[in-house]
Amino acid sequence: MRRVLITGGAGFIGSHLCRRFLNDGDEVVCMDNLLTGRIENIGDLFGRAGFLFVKHDITNFIHVPGQLDAVLHFASPASPTDFERLPIQILKVGALGTHKVLGLAKDRGVRFLLASTSECYGDPEVNPQPESYWGNVNPIGIRGVYDEAKRFAEAMTMAYHRYHGVSTRIVRIFNTYGPSMRPDDGRMIPTFFTQALRGEDLTVFGDGLQTRSINYVSDLVEGICRLLDSDHVEPVNIGNPHEMTVLEVAERVLRTTGSRSRIVHRELPQDDPKVRRPEIGLAQRILSWTPQVDPDEGLRLTLPYFEAQVGRKSG
Repeated sequence: MRRVLITGGAGFIGSHLCRRFLNDGDEVVCMDNLLTGRIENIGDLFGRAGFLFVKHDITNFIHVPGQLDAVLHFASPASPTDFERLPIQILKVGALGTHKVLGLAKDRGVRFLLASTSECYGDPEVNPQPESYWGNVNPIGIRGVYDEAKRFAEAMTMAYHRYHGVSTRIVRIFNTYGPSMRPDDGRMIPTFFTQALRGEDLTVFGDGLQTRSINYVSDLVEGICRLLDSDHVEPVNIGNPHEMTVLEVAERVLRTTGSRSRIVHRELPQDDPKVRRPEIGLAQRILSWTPQVDPDEGLRLTLPYFEAQVGRKSG
């Protein structure tokens, strides 16, 4: 049995990780300042043996009493609406927060896993994106606060590995979706579900021919757990290489919901990636990992959550 610290544990991915570790028989310290995380994401975990919630801002000093076997760093606002609403907080948690949790892992001599992102690749000039690609990021654009926070976090993680000998892991996460997402977070799938269920027009930016590769959350969690237990230090892409246009994703959501909403087009945001597709050969080789949930199945599994969150407009 392990005892793990999950920062950002009340967030979308963090809450799924808390549940997975508890279901595997481990103990979990879930740490979150609830800036974007939500108590309802972990409400079913209170009272479970081995679960502890700590409300704390990890840009400040961190202390975790008792046994600790691993640190998984998932704290960060991560949605497009947050880039404009919380830019300083994103930069601080990527820099100061990562520094604090790496220091904790170093002091306790435990393994550290960083949640990084495909946004490190920016608006990529190669497709699919392998881990060896250095990216095409605009550091002063609206998205730059998140892109550069995660790129800095990766650099600091590798510095702690090389200089202090911390056992580190880095997962680059691609377009993950599923229950516990914030309906209003501005990401593609929550926005499409919310609009479709409310009978509103689905807003597609640009011509909708830009591509995305969507990965259901259970597949991501499995990849993260395998990476944590592996010996691989450098970044690993975890995502579904099934590439679709944004228009196709919108059409799949309409089919899944049975909505009669229309698709309308809006101006493309600054630095919006034209393509996004993971090269997952490394994950297949070292983790024996491939995604198991196809997009239509994942959307069906996600629908009841959004129906409960936003309701459904009849007619």
